Amino acid sequence: MSRRREVPCTVDLEMTHDHFHAHVDLKGVEVDPGDEVLVRNTPSRIAFGTTTTFESSAEVKRASWLKRQVVKLTGGTEIHELYEVGFEG
Repeated sequence: MSRRREVPCTVDLEMTHDHFHAHVDLKGVEVDPGDEVLVRNTPSRIAFGTTTTFESSAEVKRASWLKRQVVKLTGGTEIHELYEVGFEG
């Protein structure tokens, strides 16, 4: 199985007085500790007071067994899973 996979995703961006977030829903892929996700074709900024949702694609790179174990061990007690997520404009 390839360690890299291109998948469709839905991106939800919000920059309002109450919320500032970027949420990505990957279609058909579960992300595990240590995996890396690069979301493609995202806007570099949105206007204040705006909420937008759009379809895009993401590259998921699976962590090696060793990296996954290190992330699990060093993740701390409060954070059970760590993800490295990047956006590409």
